[in-house]
Amino acid sequence: MYTLRVAALVAATMTTGLMAGVYGLYQHTVMPGLGSTDDRTFVGAFQAVDRAIINPWFMTGFVGAVLCTAAAAGLNTDRRLLPWLLVAVALNVLVAVITVVVHVPLNDALKAAGDPDRITDLAEIRERFDAARWTTWNLVRALATTAAFGSLCWALVVRGQVR
Repeated sequence: MYTLRVAALVAATMTTGLMAGVYGLYQHTVMPGLGSTDDRTFVGAFQAVDRAIINPWFMTGFVGAVLCTAAAAGLNTDRRLLPWLLVAVALNVLVAVITVVVHVPLNDALKAAGDPDRITDLAEIRERFDAARWTTWNLVRALATTAAFGSLCWALVVRGQVR
């Protein structure tokens, strides 16, 4: 059981760290880069990136961050770890909810607009997408997953002191 507890904690830390990196990269690189492009490039590039990100690597991190952190908390027997694990669970769940409630609908609406070469008013489509809203909520995701990652890192430190 010891090995399972440690494995869950390590997996939670790794998947959460990976997701913090994804959201951070969007925040400081992808969205500013796309923001500096014309409407056709923005719409086409965002659609392509959004289609590409739905893959096993991303989904493993996205789902794994929540499930592995919940498993680490559920398997935990040391009460000194529990606050750090519960904070990480709450933050990872918050990020999943924000993704489903804010980002997925915005992304899906942009993809549903169709081929940028066939859209007559790209500026309207881009405006309706609302990159400012998307980016604001992505900043929340980046900060929340970074805080969850830090909490899990600290749980590993505490776990190491328990032995």
